[in-house]
Amino acid sequence: MMKCIIVDDEPLALAQMYKYVSRLSFLECVAQCSNADEASDALQSGNVDVMFIDINMPGVNGMQFVQNLQNPPMVVFTTAYSEYAIDGFRVGAVGYLLKPFEFEEFAEVANKVYKLHNMAQAAESNAIATDDGEPAIFVKSDYRVLRIPIHSIKYIESMSEYVRIFVEGEPRPIVTLLSMKKLEDGLPVNMFMRVHRSYIVNLCKVKEVSRMRIVYDGNVYVPIGDMYKEQFFDYIDKYFIGKK
Repeated sequence: MMKCIIVDDEPLALAQMYKYVSRLSFLECVAQCSNADEASDALQSGNVDVMFIDINMPGVNGMQFVQNLQNPPMVVFTTAYSEYAIDGFRVGAVGYLLKPFEFEEFAEVANKVYKLHNMAQAAESNAIATDDGEPAIFVKSDYRVLRIPIHSIKYIESMSEYVRIFVEGEPRPIVTLLSMKKLEDGLPVNMFMRVHRSYIVNLCKVKEVSRMRIVYDGNVYVPIGDMYKEQFFDYIDKYFIGKK
């Protein structure tokens, strides 16, 4: 989960941004601020990964505020004036949203920020390799070290001290000596979810859910555990179309 604050002196814009943030499972809004002073307090009160901030505000504007920060989080500027774009990137902004913008535009920028966030965390933990632009993990299987692209993983099954990683295009799972918790911590949380004590699934590969089971090709089923069903079905509900 990536923590963010949103800063805008317009109440309607602030409310709209909060709604957009709430629709993304990997973002949590920890503060809504109407000026630079409130934003400063929010940054000092706890860890903030990204700040979505308007530029034109009374008093200290967003650009000045960011320039004066000693250790700023990632910054996305939101403004109605396109001429600020170059200045925004000069002060290290990772994104720029031109008002008025729709949710799809916001989500595109937010996903970019989240990828940068994951890459920074991976660099610290050496859990995910992204040198070639394609996130991947390395695992030891038998006497080999295998590189597994993140996007190709369908689901993961725990077997005591081992895990079985089911990969698209591979006839057999990759078996490695690794704890489920260690593997879960090393995978992007916006793509993978624990759905059972013994299973993690790639949310992008979920095509069918039936009777508390995720159905894969060839009549392969992954059960959804009671402890995890609320989180999983909250995810499904977010993208459910035609709900009455």
